[in-house]
Amino acid sequence: MSTFDLGSAGTTAINTILAQEANRIGSDIYNKTLHTSPWLDLTKQAAFPEGMGYQQTTLVYDRAIALNDADQGSPASPDAIGARWNDVSGQFAATALGSGELVGGAEDATGGRGDGSDQRSFVQFTKKLKSFKLERAVIESPRISLEDLRFAAHRQEQLRAIMDIMTQVTRNTWENRYRDEFDKVADNVVLCKVAGSTFLDGQEGTASSAIDVDTTADDGTCDINGNISNAVLDKVYFRLIRAGAGNNSYGRENGRPVFALVLSSEASYTLQTEANFRDDVRYNNARVSDLIAPLGIEKSFRGFYHLVDDLAPRFSFNASTDTLDAVAPYTLSGGVTVTNSSYESAEFEAAFVLHPEVSEALIPNPMSGGNGISFNPVNYRGKFDWKNIVSEITNPDGTIGFFRGVLASATKPIKTEFGYVILFKRDTGSVAS
Repeated sequence: MSTFDLGSAGTTAINTILAQEANRIGSDIYNKTLHTSPWLDLTKQAAFPEGMGYQQTTLVYDRAIALNDADQGSPASPDAIGARWNDVSGQFAATALGSGELVGGAEDATGGRGDGSDQRSFVQFTKKLKSFKLERAVIESPRISLEDLRFAAHRQEQLRAIMDIMTQVTRNTWENRYRDEFDKVADNVVLCKVAGSTFLDGQEGTASSAIDVDTTADDGTCDINGNISNAVLDKVYFRLIRAGAGNNSYGRENGRPVFALVLSSEASYTLQTEANFRDDVRYNNARVSDLIAPLGIEKSFRGFYHLVDDLAPRFSFNASTDTLDAVAPYTLSGGVTVTNSSYESAEFEAAFVLHPEVSEALIPNPMSGGNGISFNPVNYRGKFDWKNIVSEITNPDGTIGFFRGVLASATKPIKTEFGYVILFKRDTGSVAS
């Protein structure tokens, strides 16, 4: 028989969480809620493939352009980029346009002509394999004695409040998961600086808190000294356009793509009240896309929808490691979740430029067995189920149980070059350039 360990005495971990004296509690049961964010709405979700193991890979083809020299590698010389155009009335026969494509010379290993007489153009295909794996989290409530329900005041309302709390825990856990995973999978990180911001690429797989932010002089100071600015976002916008991210953006206005920018209320206010940019808010009456409108967004600003996340990551600088230390928005005080004052005063903050093709969250489907074997299906989205495990020693009557929720997901990286993390100094009036 399984052991149901509730402490050294078998009872120390039983939490009498239901108030029992009806005369001391009013009829309304209240509970405090955590803030919600847009991460749950904009993160693409799909089912994790079954029967292929816990770790998988995805194949992503890179962009390609025409080259007029088959021997070109990377980087190609400027004069080799582009298709080769030839006069049809010259070396090409009018009756057979392809007869003049190859003019003398022996074909080399790449299919071109080594003597420069090749009139063809070429396209090269490159691809990447990106691995990802399934991860799981298990959340359990305190042990609860069902005998408490006999004497609890307004027990239905209290149980409803408990279920609401667990729902908030699930929602908050998924928000943090999606935010942290995007932070790690995004390929671009911007360090906001007054004298010229630094754009770092090739950061896929690295969290922003692990990036060296003291690269200029390596003198134990943080290079990030500028607040978020429209100048920096303009650079991000045009880099996205040139990378091909505009084909599947979150919206379009005046024929131009509009991207999603997730940031705090303070950062959004800083951008919209920056000098010389106020008219963008006043005269922008374009219609918001159907995907963004349900989130309460009424208009875009300079090519971006501002999606407020008031739990945006904030950091302090660690001079010993030259990296940023995350500052959590909540902390515990006497076992009670309270706001963290250090979060309010943190120097640095992160904003994110989202794109629907950056990544995808894969969540396993519930499985109830197979081949004659059956068991209770597990919901991997964080649905809390009541567990009552009978134990001969600590729970012989089956009156003690707990709520248990299981969450599992894998982040599938796709076009990670479309993702941006912008790190800025939030407590300064000097904007980045």
